[in-house]
Amino acid sequence: MSAPVVIVGAGPTGLTAALLLARYGVESLVLERWEGVYPQPRAVHMDGEIRRIVSRLGIGDEFDAISRPALGLRLLDRDLRILAEFQRDPAGGRNGHPDANMFDQPELEAILRAEVRRRPRVTLRGDVEVTAVVQETGGARVEFTDRTSGATESVRTRYVLGCDGANSLVRTAIGARMRELNFEQRWLVVDVGTTAELGEWEGVHQVCDPVRAATYMRIGTARHRWEFRLNPGEAAADYDEIGRVYQLISPWTGAVAVEEIQLLRVAEYTFRAQLADRWRAGRIYLLGDAAHLTPPFIGQGMGAGLRDAANLTWKLAGVLAGDLPERVVESYEIERKPHARSMIRLAKFTGMAMTEGGELGNLLRGTLAPHLGRLPGFHALVTSGETPPLRRSELVMRSRLGGGRAGHLVPNALLADGRRYDDVVAGRYAIVTTIEPASAEHARIRDRGAVLVFAAAGSELRRWLCRRGARAALIRPDGVVQRTARDLPVLCAAMPRFHSGAGGVHGEHRVG
Repeated sequence: MSAPVVIVGAGPTGLTAALLLARYGVESLVLERWEGVYPQPRAVHMDGEIRRIVSRLGIGDEFDAISRPALGLRLLDRDLRILAEFQRDPAGGRNGHPDANMFDQPELEAILRAEVRRRPRVTLRGDVEVTAVVQETGGARVEFTDRTSGATESVRTRYVLGCDGANSLVRTAIGARMRELNFEQRWLVVDVGTTAELGEWEGVHQVCDPVRAATYMRIGTARHRWEFRLNPGEAAADYDEIGRVYQLISPWTGAVAVEEIQLLRVAEYTFRAQLADRWRAGRIYLLGDAAHLTPPFIGQGMGAGLRDAANLTWKLAGVLAGDLPERVVESYEIERKPHARSMIRLAKFTGMAMTEGGELGNLLRGTLAPHLGRLPGFHALVTSGETPPLRRSELVMRSRLGGGRAGHLVPNALLADGRRYDDVVAGRYAIVTTIEPASAEHARIRDRGAVLVFAAAGSELRRWLCRRGARAALIRPDGVVQRTARDLPVLCAAMPRFHSGAGGVHGEHRVG
């Protein structure tokens, strides 16, 4: 038994990796301990950047049917008075989708699994226990046991993707360890269902209080989530019946009676900040919670795993197709690890700013928070939907001093024909330019399997490109800017051959 790629774990990260590989023409085997979807909600937030990845999986419309845009973030004091409000446009911004999407993770996983069943290049085996991952010459061997029959099997593969969560066996197999980033808090997570309208603002409510920090958000038509920081000596078992929970959530429920509320789940979670010291050994890679754990304060836990999958899969596809040299896969950890660390630190800082400091902290928040929206650029920083650029690597050609567009994600701009950038490029290399190409440059772009996007005067892409003085940008299949230049021939010469795209017609698309 063999497969080019074996994926350990069928959560959102593993299924996303499998579906992206399938769209690049790469077969994979996904091994999962459980037979079906884990029924309890975990992640509930997806930003616009991750929503773009969901579209690439072919399930964008299905996801929109189970999700609802959030209107932004409110910071509240202990009496639920508004300290600050950061509104987001539910119609979406630079990513072409709402920048805060609320959803129920089991529903998303069901959609992902249904899409996997439609993809002949993905084989999903549930109810199997992976027992060993062993490096071998030219690849690895994965050993596993069928949990129903007890039969043992093994599979040889070129690459292993460890998407097996916080207690990752794959991480242990490669000798990697989680490093603490000095954050740990215990929280109570409460999910309820009700058909009654609470009448609350449909964004994220963050109560900033060291005594009882809390978060509230509506995540579905009839589903709501609250999170409360637990005090020393408290446990989830103290809130295992609706009466005790109702006391906690009553500031939001108004006139809704306790009989109108169904308690769906009460669980205790420990929010941690951790980062694996290394993400690969040979051809074995870590993704998602196997590589990093983040506090949930900026809603980036699941999103970080999907970013891992989007970054790594096109590189593996290029190597397996012979388009890219093996060494480019090393850029995965070089690029993703610092980005994950930055997002974890931001989440950690945000959580501490909202929940720590005692009465002095409350005084400072009450004094400073109402003025945050008036700080130049602060509101845009919170609501822009843009995460930090990737670090310099073989596939991010930026100066050591930073700056420029390299490493940033290209906007998912609306094109003249009504489609967006992502729909036109469809997982291939692209050149975005304000320069009229010569015939030789047209031919080279077509030969390399790429797409030419001409950014006409007045278009969103032209404004984005020229803001840093560039006239052309080479965009990778994952939407990241590989490099920029003022001369088109420079980029054409730097563009690799990449025929592993998701299909479609190569050609030229004009914007504006």
